[in-house]
Amino acid sequence: MSEVGRTRPLAEHGGLRFRMAEAADIPAIVALVESAYRGDSSRTGWTTEADLLHGQRTDPEQITALLDAPDDVLFVAVRGDEVIACCQLQNRGPRAYFGLFAVSPQAQGSGLGKQVIAYAERYAATTWSSRHMEMTVIRQRADLIAFYERRGYRDTGIRSPFPYGDERFGIPQRDDLEFTLLEKDLADNR
Repeated sequence: MSEVGRTRPLAEHGGLRFRMAEAADIPAIVALVESAYRGDSSRTGWTTEADLLHGQRTDPEQITALLDAPDDVLFVAVRGDEVIACCQLQNRGPRAYFGLFAVSPQAQGSGLGKQVIAYAERYAATTWSSRHMEMTVIRQRADLIAFYERRGYRDTGIRSPFPYGDERFGIPQRDDLEFTLLEKDLADNR
């Protein structure tokens, strides 16, 4: 996609613009994701993983790889000049994968997360003709799983191990972490 296509807003609502991320957004995306999930700053929002994991949640190399991946798109939600939310989508044919979802802790609870998810679902359904959206969530995050269930996702019961020993994903503070696969039918988004 051309740089012009990447910077043009894909959607705009109430001063909030959704657009594809670009290389210049990498520092802001890393800072956003870290602030939403790790360390003391994450405790001002409800999505913190600070009691489960220490260390990093992402880094510039991971974000660069997502921007360069042919089947991935990384969206940012921008208010004014500030990146206040982001999410990754991966085209997996009839299934789209939703990941790297973060909302600024100061904006959590405002409905912004719901807007980002709805935008991602519409994009996957209309652009890729995806029939399902799936994501993995740390199984011990009952509050986060409940949030997704209220958005129509269901726990498939499929579990996968947490990558212990790979500090790119954080430093576990428990020895029982695992991921659960959530999915949603996107039939209503087409």
